[in-house]
Order: sequence, then structure tokens, then C-alpha cells
Amino acid sequence: MAFKQSMEIFEWSKKFPKAETYSLTDQVRRSSRSVCANLAEAWRKRRYEAAFISKLSDAEAEAAETQVWLDFSLACGYLPEEMHKGLYQQYDFILGKLVNMIRQSDQWQPPH
Repeated sequence: MAFKQSMEIFEWSKKFPKAETYSLTDQVRRSSRSVCANLAEAWRKRRYEAAFISKLSDAEAEAAETQVWLDFSLACGYLPEEMHKGLYQQYDFILGKLVNMIRQSDQWQPPH
């Protein structure tokens, strides 16, 4: 789910102005990709509960950051309102899943 949204952001951000290449475009791409990367790291560290929660927390922070960049994209007129709404809601859903994973981290632990 996070990967799909990151790819959607990538496709839309191709339309952002050239002047935003090293600022908004780069930032929204990095944060959205970082959600996925932190999830992958969390999954591999799940046998160590504290490390697992830490990486999930990092993913949560990156998802929230992505929402901020989406807000900037909307405010600057680079992202249509309907696209912003859809992406933002998807990140709300992702954030909810991450919070639930953190709260129930013991359920994700592999058998010893």
C-alpha cells in the first residue's frame, strides 16, 4: 500500500515545475519512499521488539511528513484538490495501520 502511494506520488511529481526539482519534488519523493524502506527494515528487525517499534515509528514520521509535502503541493497549485484528498486519505490509512502495528507489536514477533 505504501509502495503504491509512493509510486503515485512519483508519477504526479513529474508534473511539478522544474524549479521544485531539488526542493518539494525531492522531499515528497524521499519521504514517501522512506515509509516503504522503514517498513522493510522494521519487518527484518521484528524479532527485536524495540528495534521493530523504532523503525515503525520512523515510518510513521515519514508518512506524516509526506502529508505535509502533499499539503504544500496543493497550496502551490501543483496537485489537484481531488488527487491531494485521495493521497492524503491513503496516508491517513497507512498511519492508522502503523499505529496499530506499534500497539500490537508482540503479534508480529516471529516464534523463538
